[in-house]
Amino acid sequence: MPTTTANKAVATIAPGAEVDRTKTTACTTPHDPSQPLVQYALMIDAGSTGSRIHIYKFNNCQAQATYEYEVFRQTRPGLSSYAGKPSAAAESLDVLLTDALEVVPESLRSCTPVAVKATAGLRLLGVQQAADILAAVRDRLQSKYPFPLADKDSVVIMDGKDEGVYAWITANYLLHSIGPGATSKTNTFAVLDLGGASTQMVFEPVFADTGKSLADGEHKYTLDFGGQTHELYQHSYLGYGLMAARGSVHRLVEFMATVRLSANEDADEVDDRVANPCLSRGTTRVIEVKTGVSSVLRNVTMTGADIGSYEGCRRVVELVLAKDAICQLHPCSFNGVYQPSLLDTFPFGKVLLLSYFYDRLFPLLAKDDTDPTPVSLPISRIAELAQDVCAGPKSWATKFGTNKQAMEELNDRPEYCLDLTFMYTLLRLGYEFEDDRMVMLGKQIDSTELGWALGAGIALVGANLECKA
Repeated sequence: MPTTTANKAVATIAPGAEVDRTKTTACTTPHDPSQPLVQYALMIDAGSTGSRIHIYKFNNCQAQATYEYEVFRQTRPGLSSYAGKPSAAAESLDVLLTDALEVVPESLRSCTPVAVKATAGLRLLGVQQAADILAAVRDRLQSKYPFPLADKDSVVIMDGKDEGVYAWITANYLLHSIGPGATSKTNTFAVLDLGGASTQMVFEPVFADTGKSLADGEHKYTLDFGGQTHELYQHSYLGYGLMAARGSVHRLVEFMATVRLSANEDADEVDDRVANPCLSRGTTRVIEVKTGVSSVLRNVTMTGADIGSYEGCRRVVELVLAKDAICQLHPCSFNGVYQPSLLDTFPFGKVLLLSYFYDRLFPLLAKDDTDPTPVSLPISRIAELAQDVCAGPKSWATKFGTNKQAMEELNDRPEYCLDLTFMYTLLRLGYEFEDDRMVMLGKQIDSTELGWALGAGIALVGANLECKA
């Protein structure tokens, strides 16, 4: 069974600082007398690498519930690590729900909705294994805890399009681009979320030509929020998350090495050492690779050796992105997926990068890892960082030697070269952002985690809810 580890991060306005958590400083009576003054909601994000609970507090002082703060805790590994062990998967969430019992006042627990949204990691399990895990989670929530399940899609594998749109809601709500105080003229942020197994893109295109509009299809998402209607473009690329991209790159490198070896008539046996340009120069890593049509797993010793380089890695990543795939509905981004031109429909819009974008880039840019304030940079800066990292440890000492946090991040992580190269190529070649386009890296705003969870939590408190008896 996987070893479980957990850590905790509490919002700046910690519950312990409040005299009475059933009250709020915003008002003394609810806008609607039939509603409680304060309401909590529990959103569990069951991701590919871990599970996280967001304990949200809202007040009902206005016509629409107003968010106040969150308490956040995470545990590893994720539910997908318990394939074939559904009961153990369900029990892995106990550490998160114990926190919820500590935070939510007893008098409000029976009316505090809980939902579990699994993302790309669980999607990649077999249908039956995933269904067994979700059923076990649902049963444990209903039998062991006082919180009612949300009335719709309470324990599910979340659709990729919902994941992206909820992340868009979260970011734009916290940045005041939608919701209270926003108007129809307020510019919204594009939100790009890079997970382990998938990546999502959501933005609100503006067409200068009134005769043009967003093409119909699954990528089109009409959202009514706070009295405003937003017509969004969204797409979730399963298989293009950071960990999935690593796997694709390593398989391609191994395949090309095998082809070269088979063409060498003097080769007597298979060499398990493979030169990989996407590992930092001078580094080595043993990587499990699926080989051949039968996808047999074997360990391959890959080495950056003297060929580890940004340019070499970028050429491999470009093949993985399949930019030249058949485009049925023009224009396309990559892998044959329709996307309106950002240059035409979002030329000056603000762009926010989340999740692994932040995790990999922020430590190399910031001197203080305790400050989660979003950082802005041009996309070209990501390429510069990739070049420095791919050049190997000698380059790290020159470029990042005075940044202790950066050196700790890079130590014994040869695939950092691959990660940064993939991010830059995804943005530049895949989505076709210009090199000088400014983007913002985000993890928290006002002590609240960015991502899809708050957007989904807002939907929870706005839904019909039956309190638990």
